[in-house]
Amino acid sequence: MTRDNRDYRILDKDLGRLSNADHARLVSGQPVLRLGIALIFVAAVAAFSAGALAQQPVIGMTAAALALALYLALSIGANDVTNSLAPAVGAGAIGIGTGLAMVAVMEIAGAGIAGGGVMRTLTQGLIGDAYATASPTPRMMLAALTAAATCISIATWLNAPVSTTHSIVGAIAGAGVAIFGINALNLPALATVALGWVVSPILSGCLAALLLASMHRHMLDKDDPIPSGRRWLTGLMGVTAGALALFAGIEWHGASWTAVALLAVVFAVLFAAYTHYELGRQIAQGQGSDKESVGLKRLLGMPLIVTAIIMSFGHGANSAAKVAGPLMIALGGIGPEGQTPLSAFTVLLLAGLGIAMGVMLFGGRLVHMVGSKITQLNPARALCVTLAASLTVLLCTALGLPVSTTHITVGGVFGVGVYREWRDRLRVRKRAPMPGPEQERRELVRWSYVQRILGAWVITVPVNAAVAALLVLMIGA
Repeated sequence: MTRDNRDYRILDKDLGRLSNADHARLVSGQPVLRLGIALIFVAAVAAFSAGALAQQPVIGMTAAALALALYLALSIGANDVTNSLAPAVGAGAIGIGTGLAMVAVMEIAGAGIAGGGVMRTLTQGLIGDAYATASPTPRMMLAALTAAATCISIATWLNAPVSTTHSIVGAIAGAGVAIFGINALNLPALATVALGWVVSPILSGCLAALLLASMHRHMLDKDDPIPSGRRWLTGLMGVTAGALALFAGIEWHGASWTAVALLAVVFAVLFAAYTHYELGRQIAQGQGSDKESVGLKRLLGMPLIVTAIIMSFGHGANSAAKVAGPLMIALGGIGPEGQTPLSAFTVLLLAGLGIAMGVMLFGGRLVHMVGSKITQLNPARALCVTLAASLTVLLCTALGLPVSTTHITVGGVFGVGVYREWRDRLRVRKRAPMPGPEQERRELVRWSYVQRILGAWVITVPVNAAVAALLVLMIGA
């Protein structure tokens, strides 16, 4: 195969790896599925008991809500850990055990520090002001949790990848409409969430392309890429660390803007200094290598770990809220008659802990399959994709938008692939045209992923909404 044909297949290979990663998620998710079936059964029995024993419904409602929330949290932690950790493991930058522990800690930190915005969108935004005016809200959220957990379990059993984000948003909307009526649905808020689903992968793709372009200019295309790469990565990691500190400071309510800005600057400077020192140490260790690519891979190891930390923090902030929001209402913690002693912060921490348990209990096998046996993405491309995705997740979380980290990662892969093709065409003026079948195959691969994402939105949201509405009628919410 000529180099021309190999170049044309670069994007398809990365997308093929992503497809294999999705299949690995489904295979690795079977233990979670079995546990989920048991927890859904417990929740169903508890919900029925809560309805049948109207005098003492609290225990049944609490048991059902906690069981379903635990299953959703475990599923999210087990399935989404590869988005952050697999590139670093695949590049050999960190071991699986250490990486899983690191991700688990950052998931909890993200949930506790920055999960409030997305939680408010799910608990107060989708159904407008109806939450404060009606009493059946806890059972409504119990129905939403049950619908989301059931649909995710069925999809896993059928080997059909679905988004937990779409499942939970659709279930909440459907349960709310079944109780309060179609007029209670906050269409502008729902449209904003849907717009975030569309814009976030595009933004991630643009950021990934810009990062790769900058990497080529300041590192990969240099005659001596190691020293220039050290300087570029030092600046990149400093800015990234400062952005993370700024985001965390803003989300931590009560801090002044001056204190937050000062914290971000100090954190950026200190981390840039540490990065410069650590990369120098890595370069010294790799000076005996005969292959330049080995030196570059070693140089990118530490930044891959940093991006895994940032992605885990953002994922914890965004995804824990998807569990904590419905759980908070199901426990009666939001509304004029809420009696639960648990604060929103405590429930977010519990949700983050559940995701961390999913990471530790079920994530190791999946990360090993994806990071070490299937993907093994080029470290440079993996860094650009993961960093772009993590920054996009942080931005969406700051705006209170529940988003899919998997779809955002897909957008990053597209952005890197499209940039590489554009750059290749500019570099080589005369190139043999692509054969007709090759062009059709490539277009089919690209559109198949777009259609797959759109299909997830079209199917997952209304199906979960319908199931949640049906459960509302069944449990008498």
